[in-house]
Amino acid sequence: MKKRHLAAPVTAAVLALALSACSGGSTASDDAGTKDSSTGTISHIHGVEVGPTDKKLYVATHEGIYTPDAKGRPQLVGDRKDDFMGFTVAASGSFLASGHPAPGRDAPNNLGLIESTDGGKTWKDRSLVGEVDFHSLEHAHGTIYGYDSTNGLLRVSADGSTWDKRSKLSALDIAVSPQEAQTILATTESGVIRSTDGGRSFNKAGRSVMAFLSWVTPDALYGIDPAGELSRSADGGRTWQKVGTVPGGGPQALTAVTATHLVAASQDGVYESTNGGKTFAKRLDVTSGGDH
Repeated sequence: MKKRHLAAPVTAAVLALALSACSGGSTASDDAGTKDSSTGTISHIHGVEVGPTDKKLYVATHEGIYTPDAKGRPQLVGDRKDDFMGFTVAASGSFLASGHPAPGRDAPNNLGLIESTDGGKTWKDRSLVGEVDFHSLEHAHGTIYGYDSTNGLLRVSADGSTWDKRSKLSALDIAVSPQEAQTILATTESGVIRSTDGGRSFNKAGRSVMAFLSWVTPDALYGIDPAGELSRSADGGRTWQKVGTVPGGGPQALTAVTATHLVAASQDGVYESTNGGKTFAKRLDVTSGGDH
């Protein structure tokens, strides 16, 4: 499958394409473009995280969750090769995810919220099974925030079982302030929008168009635009300063582990920075990811 690189200048149409591309489940063309095995190649990345206790890199993909083995090759975690869409790791170390079951597995098309308490080896259903596919998940302030792509709305849960329905919106990613539980940002094709009431309402979009966000400290909000340009905001997204560029074309995921430690996935690899995004080193190769 030919890679399609996202070109500058960034436009709303680019992010709109990304939003529509991530709106459904597995397709025949997606499956044909992925060649995952217990150790092999990975593609179609939906999330990257670093475990808070084991410090391992975890990569959520179209066919399972992977971590580098001793030789730096992608190693399948557990035996579930589901299409993991939304993915986050709570401070306790629990994995929270959503998406679609692997082809042939007897499960509803939308996984709802699922959880692993053993580092992704096994999973259990938590809620909304068959109803919701979360494309973005955040765990902050003891609360789970999820963008429900199936119904186009923000949901919030204190226990992972019962959910409050918040605003209707069309978004690619969400980020929650590490300081204020009621402050939530979302990336849309028109720009980054902000809520200060827990997602019940959002203001008009700002001028900055971002694909993915990660907010690790009050003065370290990172955003990556559809061309791979990485910026940092010290004032919660009101102003941005470019800090670098993620190699490899259009972005697929971003997480800030600390104010200076970042992990980002692009069309050709998973990259890590330990200097706030000024430079990046490749951690894993990615193949056939550009068309997702």
